[in-house]
Amino acid sequence: MTKLLALFTFALCMATGALAAEPAVYTGLLSNTGAGGYDTVSYFAAGRATKGSSDYTTVFQGATWRFANAENLALFEANPERFAPVYGGYCAWAVAQGYLAKGDPQHWTIRNDRLYLNYSQSIQDRWLKNPDGFIQQANANWPSVLEK
Repeated sequence: MTKLLALFTFALCMATGALAAEPAVYTGLLSNTGAGGYDTVSYFAAGRATKGSSDYTTVFQGATWRFANAENLALFEANPERFAPVYGGYCAWAVAQGYLAKGDPQHWTIRNDRLYLNYSQSIQDRWLKNPDGFIQQANANWPSVLEK
């Protein structure tokens, strides 16, 4: 009986450890939508955050992505790595610090033709003081930070 209990405990720990890793794309607790449902192409094309529509969707990295129109959907599908937010839409500043926090699609920056999301305006203000340095730190932490 003791061996069976030990085996069960080991299996439970292994399963719990597997569940501890975070998904590669931040979607929120009760959602499977990347970037909070915002059209990530619109940041590049229109220079602003634009809500996507459930009429124009695709799946990338296990998350559903929404777009404002068919043209933006086609652009994303042709090159999703270019238009998806870096670090899966998690807060780029937090990733640079070695942890995960949600990225808010209202607090964003395009740097070196890549989209970065931040948790809040105050965090974005910190991010903007040294974006290249924070990108370097975040790149060093990504994707291992998903396992913490």
